[in-house]
This record gives sequence, structure tokens and C-alpha cells, in this order.
Amino acid sequence: MATLLYTHEACLAHDTGPYHPERPDRLRAVLEALDEPRFAGLVRREAPAATEEQLLRAHPQAHVDAVRAAIPAEGLSGIDADTIVSPQSLEAALRCAGAVCAAVDAVVGGEAENAFCAVRPPGHHAEAARAMGFCLFNSAAVGAYHARAVHGLKRVAVVDFDVHHGNGTQDIFWNDHEMFYASTHQAPLYPGTGAANERGLDNILNVPLPPLADGAAFRHAFAEHLLPALTEFRPDLVIISAGFDAHKDDPLAALCLEEEDFAWATRELMRLAAYQCGGRLVSTLEGGYDLDALGRSAAAHVAALMGQ
Repeated sequence: MATLLYTHEACLAHDTGPYHPERPDRLRAVLEALDEPRFAGLVRREAPAATEEQLLRAHPQAHVDAVRAAIPAEGLSGIDADTIVSPQSLEAALRCAGAVCAAVDAVVGGEAENAFCAVRPPGHHAEAARAMGFCLFNSAAVGAYHARAVHGLKRVAVVDFDVHHGNGTQDIFWNDHEMFYASTHQAPLYPGTGAANERGLDNILNVPLPPLADGAAFRHAFAEHLLPALTEFRPDLVIISAGFDAHKDDPLAALCLEEEDFAWATRELMRLAAYQCGGRLVSTLEGGYDLDALGRSAAAHVAALMGQ
């Protein structure tokens, strides 16, 4: 079966202002990398906008209303010092969450083996009731709860290899034993969460890595900690929060991964998904701020999803 690619031009219209690291060129770099001939087999689909019903499974109404109210009619506005929005930001964020829901529908429905959502802004820092860290809605969490509500999948795992801890996904899943969140990330680093003793209902696994940790340390964390815990959880669906800012060239952190490390992690998660849940796997873009490294890493990730 095919690999699906979900994206939308609205995600390029989300303007964060000059010099902001989470800029439209990030998505352009990913899409240009996926225009290479080896990706001709990707089935490309337009990301729909998430519905209010979908958002409200992961966020309270007050949060959805607050994000809407923060969007300016013109120019730029700051939700906080890092999280900048413009008139098109709401549609972009809705397309991000909608992409993951649509990808879940397609993969669970047997239309495709897996899917990658090339979208921005990222989502994994968005807590249930707080936008932060460039993130407005938590797309991975919205997709996970969509899988449960619409398709009856009780146990959904989100695996996050972004260099920053996904405090938002952890917050949303904290008291839900049927949802599992596992993260490898640099510590210490923003947002300051993600210690190994943060366990929720024993459904949270954090494997922090020290600055300058390389691909060998990352693979050890995956093989010895994350994959066994994920196997024990027995997910019905795996969602990847695919951040590529753990790359050695990324300016916002200090891990030393390379493209092949992301491809290896992708193949390992595919192998686990094939054994546990019929191969059902959906990935969504999170961080990655060196444009060249981001493009190469996303290409390696998608090539692995396609079995290349």
C-alpha cells in the first residue's frame, strides 16, 4: 500500500515575522525535498481543517476560544514571547490537526499503510489549555483522540523524537491510561519538563539525553527503553511526533543526530507497528530549524515510511 502525504498551502501563510525560527521556509524545505523523483510514489492529499468536535477531544472550549481570539485581523500578535500569530495562523493550525485526523482515517481505513503530515505550526508543546512553544493545537493528541472516538481504537501511542520534550502531549495524556506518550529529548533544554520520573499513570515514558549525545546514544535509548515500553503497551495505532531538531546542524539544541538516525527510528517504529497493530502508523512534523538538515531528515524519514 501507498504512503500518504498531507499538506496545505495555508501552512505556508502562517507568518511568525522576520528572524523567527519557526518560519514558512521550514515547510518549503520539506516539500522541496519530497519533490525528488524517488518520492513520485507518494500519494499527495490536501489537509482538511479540523472540526471543533475534533479539537475539543484534546482541548477545552476555553482554549479553542482563546486561540481564536488571539488571531489578529492584520499584522502580528504574540501569545507569548515565542508563539507568534498572524491572520492566517488559525487556518494553518486547523489544517495541522485536520491532517492528522484525515491521516488516521485513511490508515485505519486501509487506504494506505502509513502517512506523513507536512504541516506547520508544530503542536507538541500545546497543552490542553495553553498555547506555547510555537504551538497552538496539539495535532498528535487531537489525532489520537479522533482514532479512539471515530474508529474505536482504545490504545494509541505517540512517540516523540523532537529534541524538545513534548510537554503538551504529556499534559493531555497524563491521566489517560489508554494513551501512551514516549519521548527522547535533550535535557536540560526548553521547556524544562520530561524528567524520567514523570510517569503519569505509568503511561508516560521520558528518556532524556544529555547535550552532545550522538546517534549511538539515541539508538540505545530507543532500543533499550522506548521500544520495550511501547511493546508492553500494545498500541492499536502509533503516531510519531517527528521533530528533526535533534540533528547535529540544528541551531536550537545540542544533540548530534544525523539523517540516518531518524530513518532508523522510523523503521524500528514501523517494525513494531507491523507486529502490534497491522502497521498502522501516522507521522506529523514537529521541529527542525536548519533548513538543509530539516529537508534531508524529513526525506530520510519519508523514504523509510515508503520502504526505501
